[in-house]
Amino acid sequence: MRQQQFLEVLDRDEAERRWREAIVLPDPGVEVVPVEEALGRVLASRIASDVDVPGFDRSNMDGFAVRAADTFGASEEEPVFLTLNDESIPTGVAPRLEVGAGSATSIATGGMLPRGADAVVPVEVTDLCGDGRVEVRRSVVPGGALSFAGTDIGQGESVLFAGTVLTSRETGVLAAIGCSEVPVRRRPRIAIVSTGDEIVQPGEAMRPGLVFDSNGRILADAVRELGGEPHFLGAFRDDEAALREALARGLAEADMVLLSGGTSKGEGDLNALVVSELDPGIVVHGVALKPGKPICLASDGGKPVVILPGFPTSAIFTFHEFVAPVIRQMAGLAGEKRESVTASLAQQTNSERGRIEYLLVGLVERPEGGYSAWPMGKGSGSVTSFSRADGFVRIERNVEIVESGSEVEVTRIGRATAVADLVVIGSHCVGLDVIAAALGREGFQVKVLSVGSQGGLAAARRGECDAAPIHLLDPASGTYNAPFLDAGLTLLRGYTRMQGVVTRPDETRDVEALLADPSLRMVNRNRGAGTRVLIDGLLGERRPPGFPYEPRSHFAVAAAVSQKRADWGVTIETVANGAGLRFRPLQNEHYDFAVPRARAERPAVVALARLLEPGSALRDELAALGFGAPDPA
Repeated sequence: MRQQQFLEVLDRDEAERRWREAIVLPDPGVEVVPVEEALGRVLASRIASDVDVPGFDRSNMDGFAVRAADTFGASEEEPVFLTLNDESIPTGVAPRLEVGAGSATSIATGGMLPRGADAVVPVEVTDLCGDGRVEVRRSVVPGGALSFAGTDIGQGESVLFAGTVLTSRETGVLAAIGCSEVPVRRRPRIAIVSTGDEIVQPGEAMRPGLVFDSNGRILADAVRELGGEPHFLGAFRDDEAALREALARGLAEADMVLLSGGTSKGEGDLNALVVSELDPGIVVHGVALKPGKPICLASDGGKPVVILPGFPTSAIFTFHEFVAPVIRQMAGLAGEKRESVTASLAQQTNSERGRIEYLLVGLVERPEGGYSAWPMGKGSGSVTSFSRADGFVRIERNVEIVESGSEVEVTRIGRATAVADLVVIGSHCVGLDVIAAALGREGFQVKVLSVGSQGGLAAARRGECDAAPIHLLDPASGTYNAPFLDAGLTLLRGYTRMQGVVTRPDETRDVEALLADPSLRMVNRNRGAGTRVLIDGLLGERRPPGFPYEPRSHFAVAAAVSQKRADWGVTIETVANGAGLRFRPLQNEHYDFAVPRARAERPAVVALARLLEPGSALRDELAALGFGAPDPA
C-alpha cells in the first residue's frame, strides 16, 4: 500500500495553539431541569433561598419546652418542678398554647417551639410526677437544644453560585430550600464516528482480521464523564461517500465531531481526505508525540473536528490531551488540575528521538518512602494500558534512554490512586487472576504488574511488592524458585502447572520432530520470563525461524499459533486447552510467590497464605482449572 507522509509534524504545544486559534467555542446555553435530574450538571446562575432553613425555631431533641429562667438552680439534689401544659408537640404540628412562667410543654425532636419557651430540657434529665408536673434535674440556658429559624439558611441568602458542579451535597441544599427546578448549562453535544473496514460492534460476529470497536464506547463515556452529551453516530466502513455523509450529520447536530481512525494518510484511510474539504479543514496533521503522532485537529467554520488515532491507547491519550480540555470548557467546568509525584523508574526505557513520549506507568510505594514507576509497556494498540496506569512520564524529544533508577516526574491520570492492599509484581498466570479475584471478594484491593519472574524477583528484593509470582528453574539443582531467594525473602508455595509445546490440532509430530523441521516457525517468550528459561534449555544452540518474536504472555503464544503466525510455541496446559491447541507436556513447573519478610505479616499477605492452604475453596477452584497442589516442602 502506498503511504503518504505527514505534512508537518508539530510540537505538542504548537499544535494545540494552532487548533485553538481555528476553533470557536459556542455558548452552550441554559436549560431548566428537575432537581432530581440535576446531579452532575453545572449550575448556570446563582441560587438564593426563598425560605428560612429551618423555617421555625425547632427542638433538637425529645424533651420539654421551657423558659430557661425557670430551670436555674435545678440539680439532682434540688430539682425544679414545672406544671405540664395540656399539649404535646409532635413534628409537623404548630403549637396551640403559650409556655408561661413555671410551665413546660412536651416536645419531640424537630418539633416547633411554642411561644414563650426559649429552651428545651432533655427528657433524660426529667421525670413525670403523676400530678401534672414534671421534675427537672438540670438547668438549661436560653437557646439550649434549639435550632433557630434561619440559622442554617436565611431567606434571600445565596446558597449556590454559577459554575458549581452539582453533587449530592448541592442537590440536598436545593431540596432543603424547596427548589424543584434548577437552571443548568446545556451539555455540549459531541458527535462520535468510528471508522474502519476492520471494525465490528460488540455483540456482532468476530472474524480473523477484525477488531471490536472499543474506541466508540471509550470516547462516548469519556465525553459523558466530562459533562458532555455523546451522540454515537455508528461505525462506518472506509467508504468516502458514507464518511462524508456521517461528517455532515455530525456537524449539523453537534458542537464538536470526533472521528476515530483514518489519520495515518494511507490509501484506505479516508477520514483525513474528507475532513480536509472543510473550511478551513485540517490545521494540524501529526504531532511529535508517542503515542498519538497521527492525530488530526481541524475546524469547520470554527466548530472543532478531531480525527483521533485508531489504536485505543493513542486515541484515549490524545483525547485527554487535546479534546478533553475543550469539552470541559464548553461544559462550564474548570480546567483539570493534574497531580504529579516524583518516582524512581523501575526499568530502563528506550525512547524514540524526535518525539515527546508519554510513558504510561504503574506506581508502587517504596519501603524507604516515595514511589517506583513501572512502565506498562503494551503499546498504543493496548486497551488496558491506559485503564490500569496510575500516571505517565514525559520523556523529552531528544532523550533516547532513561536508565533504571532515574528520578522521573509522574503525572497522575484522574484521581489519586488508592494504595493497594496487596501489590503483586512478577510473572502473570491465569491462576493469579483467580487468586486476585478471591482476595477481592474478601475486600482487599490488589494491584498486579506483569513484568516477568526476574523483574518480580528484583522488585521483591527491593521491597517494592508484597508478593512476586515466579517460576524460575535452577539448572544446577533442578529446583524451582527456592534457590533464587536471599535472606530477605521467604517462599509462599503457590501451585504447579504443566508447561508444554503447543501446535494446531492437525500437527501430530512429537517435540523432537518439530525442533528438527527447519520449515516450522516458533513463537518465543520475552527474556526474563520463567518460560523463556525453559525454552532456552529446550533449544540449546538452535535458533529456529521466529526466535526473535518475543510476546509477553501465554495467551499471546497461543494466539500466534492459533492464527498461523507461528507453528509452535511453549505455554501452559490451561491456556492451550482454552485455545483448542494440541499440547505436548514438557515440565511440571512451580508457580510460587517470593514474599519480602518485612511484608509477610501484612493483612493481605496473611490472607493470601490462608487462601492457599491445602483443602481451601481456592485450591479447589485452581484444581478445576488444571493447576495442581505444590510438592510438600
